[in-house]
Amino acid sequence: MNEVNSKTDKAGKGKKSMDEKKIARINELYHKSKAEGLTEDELKEQQLLRREYIDSFKQNLRNQLDNISIVEADGSITDLGEKFGKKKGN
Repeated sequence: MNEVNSKTDKAGKGKKSMDEKKIARINELYHKSKAEGLTEDELKEQQLLRREYIDSFKQNLRNQLDNISIVEADGSITDLGEKFGKKKGN
């Protein structure tokens, strides 16, 4: 796994998708795992942080996709967020 980069989420109006300290810790654990290996506790921490990062990434992507509208051939506008994304369970 390569290093994780954080970027400002435009849809989130400047909010960071994940705390910079947590991203730095993910990268620190990655480099340590390659250099010398991780303890059981560090492996668990790494898994939790990676899961949090992935969940945050998915949520940010979902939020962006929810804000997409398509102009149909007949000129009507389909809001994909209303049609697909903003249902409970998504």
